[in-house]
Amino acid sequence: MRKLFGTDGIRGKANIYPIDAPTAYKVGVAVGHYFRQHGQNPKIVIGRDTRISGNMIESAIISGLCAVGCQAVPLGVISTPGVAYLTHTSDASAGVVISASHNPFIDNGIKIFSKNGFKLPDQSELEIEDIILHKDMNDYHVAPHMVANASYWEDAIHQYTDALKATMGGTSLDGLKIILDCANGAAYDTAPELFESLGAKVTAIGIEPDGRNINKACGSLHPEKLQKHILEQGADLGVAFDGDADRAIFVDADGNTIDGDSIMAICANNFKQANKLAENTLVSTVMSNIGLDKAMQEIGVKVLRTQVGDRYVVEKMRECGYNFGGEQSGHLIFLDHITSGDGMLTALQIVKIIMDTGKTLAELASIMTRFPQVLKNLMVNYKRPLDELVYFKQLVSKIENELGNDGRVLVRYSGTENKVRVMVEGKDADQIDSFANELIGALDGELN
Repeated sequence: MRKLFGTDGIRGKANIYPIDAPTAYKVGVAVGHYFRQHGQNPKIVIGRDTRISGNMIESAIISGLCAVGCQAVPLGVISTPGVAYLTHTSDASAGVVISASHNPFIDNGIKIFSKNGFKLPDQSELEIEDIILHKDMNDYHVAPHMVANASYWEDAIHQYTDALKATMGGTSLDGLKIILDCANGAAYDTAPELFESLGAKVTAIGIEPDGRNINKACGSLHPEKLQKHILEQGADLGVAFDGDADRAIFVDADGNTIDGDSIMAICANNFKQANKLAENTLVSTVMSNIGLDKAMQEIGVKVLRTQVGDRYVVEKMRECGYNFGGEQSGHLIFLDHITSGDGMLTALQIVKIIMDTGKTLAELASIMTRFPQVLKNLMVNYKRPLDELVYFKQLVSKIENELGNDGRVLVRYSGTENKVRVMVEGKDADQIDSFANELIGALDGELN
């Protein structure tokens, strides 16, 4: 069982184990040793977001890599998908990202991409974790004449953004008025430059990172500021990224938020019409709104669901040969172009569809009708298997029968907290809220 790595790398509070400098040094040693076993003197590229703790963690990882004879290639501030792309398309053996995505600045994380641009498989993470937790780092240090160095890759970001531009197929954004909320994160300078270079008239907010304001009242989790700017400036649409720019949430010209489910519906419809949707299949998670299933059924697209987490979406896509999928949160994966969720790529694909079809974002989003959805959480003393809760299981069956084909119940434990999450969807908002309260009450009685 993994003790350091979760579903998205190693996460925690900055400067507190395991996101502290000594552990980050061990990560560098372990990663370097692991990949040296699979190649001669490998290069490891490293990117980070704008958190104040990023430099500290980056320096420690670089020290660990160099101590075991691995060349470290810092990329500076860059998005997570940027690191994945550059790892895959360069002579690097692996890529390391220092980021806690949409979390506040006091958090940070470390995630690792393999040469193919995908997150490391579980077995590789376990081997690296074993070195970190159980081995003496001195055993892996190379002789003085074999110590490696760090060399910055100055034009790395431009290679990545050039690849993003190429996905537009020559479509110009002339005449498009767009507002970008860069969350004071990894896309703070890259995204505005990218969209302006394609001809869009750009207003950018969330572009003054100070190390502490990443995701603070801005970005994909806080679209309110973006909505205000849209209405004040009469823009065609807005896009809000998160701290490491691997997700995007949209706002239409009327100030309505368009989440990942609606964006998936728009893209899947467009790709199907162009015969570019592999197996006419979209991969989403169990959290996607039932309205997405209904919309896709109407146009003849199959929806496959995975557990929550973009890594599981990607795994299913790779396993079955599908090329498009994502999450309600705004992680969308276009495997024909990039190996991971990419907020800037997602934004480009949407504006390309807008320019090519002449339709507004609101008109495109009307393909999907969202069903009311209620999500409630309950702290629990013990994560007893849900299948053992006899009364609760009976209540779920009763509610599902009442909802029929126009609703559903999803209950799962949090992966990081002693918390159970209850989601109910259906046509009647008051009814599903009542059902959710019933389910929470039943769980409270059986688990607390």
